[in-house]
Amino acid sequence: MNKSNSNIDQEQIEFLENAQRRIRQKKVLYYHFISFLFISSFCFVLNHLLNIGSELIFLNYSWSIWIFIIWLFIIVFHLFNVFVTNRFLGKNWVKKQTRFLMEIQNNKINELKKEYSSEARIIAESESFYSKSNLITIIAAASENNVIGNDNKLIWHLSDDLKHFKNLTKDHHVIMGRKTFESMPKALPNRTNIVITRNKDYVGENITVVQSLEEALNIAKDDSQPFIIGGGEIYNLAIEIADRIELTRVHAEFNGDAFFPTIDSNKWTEVKRDARKKDEKHSYDFTFIRYDKKQ
Repeated sequence: MNKSNSNIDQEQIEFLENAQRRIRQKKVLYYHFISFLFISSFCFVLNHLLNIGSELIFLNYSWSIWIFIIWLFIIVFHLFNVFVTNRFLGKNWVKKQTRFLMEIQNNKINELKKEYSSEARIIAESESFYSKSNLITIIAAASENNVIGNDNKLIWHLSDDLKHFKNLTKDHHVIMGRKTFESMPKALPNRTNIVITRNKDYVGENITVVQSLEEALNIAKDDSQPFIIGGGEIYNLAIEIADRIELTRVHAEFNGDAFFPTIDSNKWTEVKRDARKKDEKHSYDFTFIRYDKKQ
């Protein structure tokens, strides 16, 4: 009851403030109009009755007429501002628009929370479902600033990294997002290609389409080491349930729109490192690094 009365009082206060503001605006307009009449009349008398400045003619009009025309335009603008702009686009309009935009923003935040909760639930279910008899492995190449690609394309070409990827993933399941799959010319040979997408009607040659990471891992449950190969969104989901990361760290920084998640040293430990120098086949220094999740 007290809350209801408080809302009514606030509405009455806002209504009173708006009414007072409108009265002030109209008073200012009235004084402006009176000033316009008196000063325009005074200029007309000086110019046409007393012939002061009668020789000042511009485009066939005397200076007093020009003062009248210009000031009349200002009066009309002031009139429009008071009775149209400030009435329909005043503080009340701003408040309504602010509330409207805040409501849209809150709806978007709630949708993101629901989506995050859904993904967290999938991860939790995957953890409880997944048998540790196999080794979930993330494999990726990332720059020093964690860029993995730009515009759905690789930024670098490292021959040894491609061989490293091929040797590790051969005869295994490779799990990827739709964008990663579409960045490749075709499905990877000698591997079981699993593509995650929300589009239930998505089709592709030599691939298995699923709607979640959990479903992908279920299909790969008999594989001793399924590999998750990207992209950024899939890596962010998988890093919570993966057992190993095979990372090629490219020792340079790039601009890009896809990123590898930060590796938390409290959760991961480095177990292997193989550094390579740039040469005629490799434009950058890079290092193969293996991380295993701490028990």
